[in-house]
Amino acid sequence: MRNLVYLSKKITNKIMAKESMKARERKRRKMSAQYAEKRKALIEAGDYEGLQKLPKNASPVRLHNRCKLTGRPKGYMRIFGISRVSFREMANNGLIPGVRKASW
Repeated sequence: MRNLVYLSKKITNKIMAKESMKARERKRRKMSAQYAEKRKALIEAGDYEGLQKLPKNASPVRLHNRCKLTGRPKGYMRIFGISRVSFREMANNGLIPGVRKASW
């Protein structure tokens, strides 16, 4: 556990997203969840004018996956929830169980 904390600090110092970008993404996730049922009801009713009156960030299409450690938006691996850069460093240090470097 101590290694994971140390490595995550090491990674976060190298490649980090701005806090404002990460906060914006959290806000979008929260708003999307908040309006999910209302959105579903409007779609089933066919009320597209009512759908347009919802906030833009209430749409789940606007969500973007980000690395849980660094907030990096590109190179995201869904299985692990982290970016490829973070994954590679953690895998090389043996912090991800069952993952080994390929050799043949």
